Amino acid sequence: MKITEVLGLSFLLFAFIGTSFPEAVHAKDAAAVLDVFGHEVQAGARYLIVAPSTDNTTTLAVTINGQGLCNSDVILSTLNESLPITFSPVIQSTDSVIREGTHLNVNFAGPIAMCAMAGVTPMWKIRFSTTLKGYIVTTGGVDRLNRFKITKYEGDNSFYQLSFCPMSEPFCECSCVPVGVNGDKNLVPGASPLLVMFEPDE
Repeated sequence: MKITEVLGLSFLLFAFIGTSFPEAVHAKDAAAVLDVFGHEVQAGARYLIVAPSTDNTTTLAVTINGQGLCNSDVILSTLNESLPITFSPVIQSTDSVIREGTHLNVNFAGPIAMCAMAGVTPMWKIRFSTTLKGYIVTTGGVDRLNRFKITKYEGDNSFYQLSFCPMSEPFCECSCVPVGVNGDKNLVPGASPLLVMFEPDE
């Protein structure tokens, strides 16, 4: 059989597979993360990360433990102390929708001039706290090196959970770990997942 005939048959076979099984050629996008109103969460838009209290009588929200965004620890407090955040995918997508399981940078939104002057960012990262003797979520992260993701909470599909995803290549096979809250209200990796929702900051 001539080479041209073989190539022609190969092309037709590939075209048939692509037509009959489109998912084999085009991977389906992951589900969009939805806000409290059922709208798709958008990259760059401002949101409050809110969570129910243990007795479900108070709405809690993510904020910081200091006066400025530079090098402040991330904590859970009452809703009136909350600070808006933005999400940005580590790998840019064709649309602006934040999707479940996508590696993200998480930033506090707001006046960041002082942080820029200090050479730090309002981006979330993980650091070791000698005071608390463990890792906590704080600010001052570097783009693409401080990855988080959002997934549905398995125990209740009306909530999401945040996870920290350490860089694994080429050093280790590192899995993402859920982000929870310790006794001091610090956000910490490796704890029981914190149930969260995303409220547009308008």
